[in-house]
Amino acid sequence: MLSMSSLMGTAALMVQSGDAKAAVEWAEHFQKNYRLMTAEEKAEARARLERRYSAEYGKQVSVDTTEAQPGVLMGYALNIRKCIGCRRCVKACVEENNQSRGNKPGERIEWIQVLRMERGEFSKDKMNHGYPEGLGIQVGGNAYTPAGAVLEGQYHYEPEAVPEKDATYMPIACMHCEKPPCVKVCPVRTTYRDPDGVVVIDYNWCIGCRMCMGACPYWARRINVANPVLPKEAMNPVTHYLGNRPRMRGVVEKCHWCLQRSRHSRYPACVEVCPVGARKFGNLLDPESEVSLILARKNVFRLKAELNTFPKFFYFYD
Repeated sequence: MLSMSSLMGTAALMVQSGDAKAAVEWAEHFQKNYRLMTAEEKAEARARLERRYSAEYGKQVSVDTTEAQPGVLMGYALNIRKCIGCRRCVKACVEENNQSRGNKPGERIEWIQVLRMERGEFSKDKMNHGYPEGLGIQVGGNAYTPAGAVLEGQYHYEPEAVPEKDATYMPIACMHCEKPPCVKVCPVRTTYRDPDGVVVIDYNWCIGCRMCMGACPYWARRINVANPVLPKEAMNPVTHYLGNRPRMRGVVEKCHWCLQRSRHSRYPACVEVCPVGARKFGNLLDPESEVSLILARKNVFRLKAELNTFPKFFYFYD
């Protein structure tokens, strides 16, 4: 059996061998948790990844390591009445964030789900259609049709056109909770809340136990059960270490509000692409930001507020 010193020695030799792929893999095995690294170690990790990704995808790939900025607490607001269910946000998110897009089971990953909820109402005409027939006592006649719009919606729908007459749409993704249950259960502390409020994942430390997926009440996390399918020509070369850099099989991933953009004063891709302006994003600590003004002036609610997770993703309506 090889001792640790032997492994370290072998790693050192391979680093010096000029075999970039082998050296990178060994170096990554001995890499510390990202948030415990020194600035020099982060710079080394960044350089290793940029070399490997650039070679793998045949283009110059950058791996940003910009930290959270002081005085910033990111927040998101979505106008539930404006969403038309077009799912452009889903597609833009996949393209921007290098999500797997294969066709086999487990190869397709989408961080945003758009729930389609059928609208309905109670009707006098159905009063005598319950069970037992004619009496409508045990099961009412309105039991088998929608009433209002409830969350038991579909997230796979393919209408000819949107918005549909009898449907309401509700997009869901990571809520970036102030008290994130996913962070509490992670046994290796690979997912954590950054100072600007974004819940991030160090993919190199994820062990794929899925504890975070079970703890999340918003169905926001995905795991790469298969080798991710990311075509070279479609790979977005502008990446962030804690964001959209290519992931590995067996690791969990989710929305990170496009760190490669938002930490450089740009909107997340889903905000930018929304054709009806239903999505707003900004600094919750700035009273003049769009998201702060919405919280101050609109009718706002949080999803599953009773769980006390305190999401920073808000829904609102005019």
